[in-house]
Amino acid sequence: MSPTRRPRVTSHMVAQRAGVSRTTVSFVLNARDAGIPAGTRARVLQAAAELGYVPSAAARTLASGRTRTLGFVVCDAHHLLTDAFLPRAIFTLTQVAHERGFRVLVESIDDPRRLHAYLELVSAARIDGMVVMNPRADDAPLAELIESGYPVVTIGRPPGGRGHQLDVDNVAAERLATEHLLAAGRRRLAHLGYGAPGYTTVAQRLAGYREALEVHGRPFDPGLVAFGNYSAASGREATLELLGRLGHHPGAPAPFDGLVCGNDTVALGALTALREQRLRVPQDVAVVGFDDIPIAAHTCPPLTTVRSPLLEMGEAAGRLALDLIEFGARPARAQTLQATLVVRASCGTERPITPA
Repeated sequence: MSPTRRPRVTSHMVAQRAGVSRTTVSFVLNARDAGIPAGTRARVLQAAAELGYVPSAAARTLASGRTRTLGFVVCDAHHLLTDAFLPRAIFTLTQVAHERGFRVLVESIDDPRRLHAYLELVSAARIDGMVVMNPRADDAPLAELIESGYPVVTIGRPPGGRGHQLDVDNVAAERLATEHLLAAGRRRLAHLGYGAPGYTTVAQRLAGYREALEVHGRPFDPGLVAFGNYSAASGREATLELLGRLGHHPGAPAPFDGLVCGNDTVALGALTALREQRLRVPQDVAVVGFDDIPIAAHTCPPLTTVRSPLLEMGEAAGRLALDLIEFGARPARAQTLQATLVVRASCGTERPITPA
């Protein structure tokens, strides 16, 4: 009779024995310098020895050195498929990486709340660091990865607010766009978010719209808020749903006279929906977008929008992530880039206006 086979010892079992996270165990056993205290490192190694843990061949390969690959991670696959923002950010990030002898691997994590989503990406994809686009506020695994010292840069506020991050001041920028419509005489403004409100940038832009209303004595009405799902098609559907919710039918007066959109992509769909409902832009409804993607100047009518420094953002995120990989950890900081209002015909004015 053959002897009973002993169960394979896993890194999860080592983590439990040492009282640390699986991410910490991975970094210690793969000899990655992530700023882990010497005492913690010794405890992990002792637990591994006591349990008889043997790393897999893939883990030993991972420990052998850098892959010179930078990951660009999107927290929703729909973002890759539909949002016109991403190609411009990826373009400059890739250029920066190539200048320093790195390549870029673009990945999406369909469910970032899955416990080991980022750790699996780090191990399986063999990347040295990552830039994460528009993280969710409740993304605990990403927060854990950042806390471990792994090279991560977020475009957008990271969960918990800690870590290296780049972004525009989304609240102030959306407040500026909303105030422009108020100053132009629009009295009832709706808001169209470009994704689910759990994403930090979506929530921040909604907050900017809400702040502008409240500062200028306009009550916030959640019934005037709708959310798309990155694509122009979703912007059209969300706008039609909003109009229907407010009892509008084609040919009737508009239930709102201004629409503040969370990005240009959903704004394109909103323009289509308004036209289908026989509402004129800007005569009946003034529309403002966000990002100033190339097509924004060529819509009918041309789209007023907030210009995000897309190329600069991709470049700065890439350089910072590569510096963290090559030169080690540094104190985390947030970099805020400037956004500006670009006034075109969709809002019915020819220049920026500031409310009195």
